[in-house]
Amino acid sequence: MSTRTFRITVRGVFDALTDTQRAALLADAAEHDVLRAAFTPEGTLTYDIAARPAFVFRFSATGEKEEDILEATERAEETAKAWLTERGYGFKHLRATAEDLSQAPLGKRQRRAARTTGR
Repeated sequence: MSTRTFRITVRGVFDALTDTQRAALLADAAEHDVLRAAFTPEGTLTYDIAARPAFVFRFSATGEKEEDILEATERAEETAKAWLTERGYGFKHLRATAEDLSQAPLGKRQRRAARTTGR
């Protein structure tokens, strides 16, 4: 059985931020810029609080079976909730989506490489 790689995205909106919380998020905004976004096991948070109160966490996980994506998605969502709660940030409209990369369609370059190598 091969290892599957999952990409999990948890989206939400900050809710009822105080002026102090908003200022702290603005001060740390460079660390959470979308240009630094990556899917990591511990999760990467991005936001642009100056533009809108939305945020995105990006997680990567692995599993053996297709069903493992459900558990990985739940863990990612719980990790995002814990991060926000530990810092006292209110949030709403939390939703998670996940993709099993073994099921993702190949890009044009990947299809070309597969044809030339006989895969």
